[in-house]
Amino acid sequence: MRALPKSAIAYVCFVSLAGLAMLAWLVRTEWGSPFGGVAFGLFAGFTILGEFRPIKAPLGNESLVVTTSTAFAFALLLLAQPLYGALAYAMATIIADLVARRTGWRTMFNASQHVICAGAAGLTFATLAGRMPLDAAPTFVRPLELGAAAVAALVFFLLNVAVTGVALSLTQRLNIVTAFRNNFAYQAAANLGLLALGPIAIVSVQRSPLLLPVLLVPVVVGYKSASVSLAKEHQALHDGLTGLPNRNYFRDRAEQAVSQARHDGTRVALMLVDLDRFKEVNDTLGHHMGDKFLRELGPRLQAAIGDGDLVARLGGDEFGVLLTGVGDDLEVCERAGAILRTICQPVIVSDLSLEIGASIGIAFYPDHGAHADTLIQRADVAMYVAKGLGDRWSVYSPSLDQHSPMRLALVSDLRHAIDKGELCLHYQPKVSVSTGKSAGVEALVRWDHPVHGLIEPNDFISVAEQTGLIRNLTEFVLDEALAQLVRWQFEGLDLTVAVNVSARVLHDTDFPALVALMLADHGVPGQRLVLELTESMIMADPERSIRALTELRALGVELSVDDYGTGHSSLAYLKRLPINEIKIDKSFITHMADDTNDDLITGSTIDLGRRLGLRVVAEGVESNEALLRLRHLGCDLAQGYYFSRPLPADKLQPWLDRNGHRLPAQDRPHMANLYALPTSRLA
Repeated sequence: MRALPKSAIAYVCFVSLAGLAMLAWLVRTEWGSPFGGVAFGLFAGFTILGEFRPIKAPLGNESLVVTTSTAFAFALLLLAQPLYGALAYAMATIIADLVARRTGWRTMFNASQHVICAGAAGLTFATLAGRMPLDAAPTFVRPLELGAAAVAALVFFLLNVAVTGVALSLTQRLNIVTAFRNNFAYQAAANLGLLALGPIAIVSVQRSPLLLPVLLVPVVVGYKSASVSLAKEHQALHDGLTGLPNRNYFRDRAEQAVSQARHDGTRVALMLVDLDRFKEVNDTLGHHMGDKFLRELGPRLQAAIGDGDLVARLGGDEFGVLLTGVGDDLEVCERAGAILRTICQPVIVSDLSLEIGASIGIAFYPDHGAHADTLIQRADVAMYVAKGLGDRWSVYSPSLDQHSPMRLALVSDLRHAIDKGELCLHYQPKVSVSTGKSAGVEALVRWDHPVHGLIEPNDFISVAEQTGLIRNLTEFVLDEALAQLVRWQFEGLDLTVAVNVSARVLHDTDFPALVALMLADHGVPGQRLVLELTESMIMADPERSIRALTELRALGVELSVDDYGTGHSSLAYLKRLPINEIKIDKSFITHMADDTNDDLITGSTIDLGRRLGLRVVAEGVESNEALLRLRHLGCDLAQGYYFSRPLPADKLQPWLDRNGHRLPAQDRPHMANLYALPTSRLA
């Protein structure tokens, strides 16, 4: 539990001293013996018993405790001398807190609060009833006594609201007006009715103690009604699966925290936490297992955050974290790291050990926005950037935010385009430098949007990366490319097909299984598929990339490092990668004839590839002069506009018929493979 703010500690001390002062003043006053006899004993007993059945109304990270003891405690104040009423109420609170093992400061605060409220209410009644000190128990047959009781109830209620409202404001760092508003609503709903029962209880018991059971009926009904009302309000603001606050509660608390921080000149950190690979738990083991996982994870997250801050389930596998009074960015990033470590620990569900990762986006007030909605949106942007890095956190910066209105609209359009097969593939041939014959093709996805026209791949692929659709997009490209490869093989063309893969897809632990499944579905040998990956993507997390590439290589799939020479590759890692080819970036090939440095880099790269036993592909070949130079340098394959632009399969067909290698008849696929549809998928 996070330590109390210094202002809250000072306030607890103030209330405690005020309670002692009230008690001392009551003791010094000349009071007689308590009135009521049996009635006093009954009310004192029910005050204590009522404290053991509280209704906890959640107010942020604290709870406002409402008990039926309020009715009997108030009756004590009206029936007995103020000193004895205050003592009885305070003792009931202390006993209940000790049994519940509440902290010492909370017990001291609660007892002092009740002494203050009870003492003030008792003094108000005694003064207004016209008998100070009291010389007899009230009968409530005089209007003066009823009016005095009403004013005393109001004093009791308002003091209780004031004392607890300030406490909530300081412990939760809420705006004082917001804290009073929230506290007043709960107190009014739960306590005003119970306070009204005080005079009725006195009159009833004075007639006969046997009437007490009849009086208990409205008390129990009020208790049940308050319980149901608070339960419904709790359900409206909390997630039914994990018990954590929901999106509405989180947004409201975030807005309150921002308002308070604006007033205090402090900072607020807002995090969005999105689980990675959780969908695979649902799809593989069933949604009931996913629900069990979330129920186990909820308390873990709350423990990692601590009682002083807020964690909420925003929906699905997304959680929100609100940190108030934060210091520098490093402190928040360290806490983000602690959350990631908590999530990544195995969760045991039905004897199964499940492990997933997470990505966290962080936004700060006032650095990144002045309102809760703005902070949530910008934390969301940072979270999707973190998704691309894999199991990491990311702090928002304006350079990350590429969500123009058009790009946001593309998200739903892209999902629809993937699901309905509205995207298409174009193919660009890879040509043997020595023979001029086609050795394979690279599959490139295209999207002719019905409204925006042809959208550049870099635009919608980045949208797919940021929204998690990149896996669906990659699956679509693999499916279409392998199906087309089977058609070409049926026609006798000896080709391989290359598909580009992003870092997020490569680092998905189930990606090798997906590739194996697709190869089997289409009946394509692994060596006919080439997966292209950029060197910067591999070098961002070399160890993780090597593990993934090794699994893919075991399937027979060939692996290519795309755009070689433009990233920050390391020869130490290059020799460890289980790759088959490197592709020299077109920026070196285009000006090779005019730039000696480009020519030297190209030649040294080809020589390096040959010595490492790798196939070398030159991209961006646009002239016969460049082709001849590459042939002289010993390059294996070339690709570029000199041979063909990327074209749909049917338009590329004539070029392939003229320049393609032919398969022997016995190696051509069976007709059934041409029309076979995939039988299963990993979502």
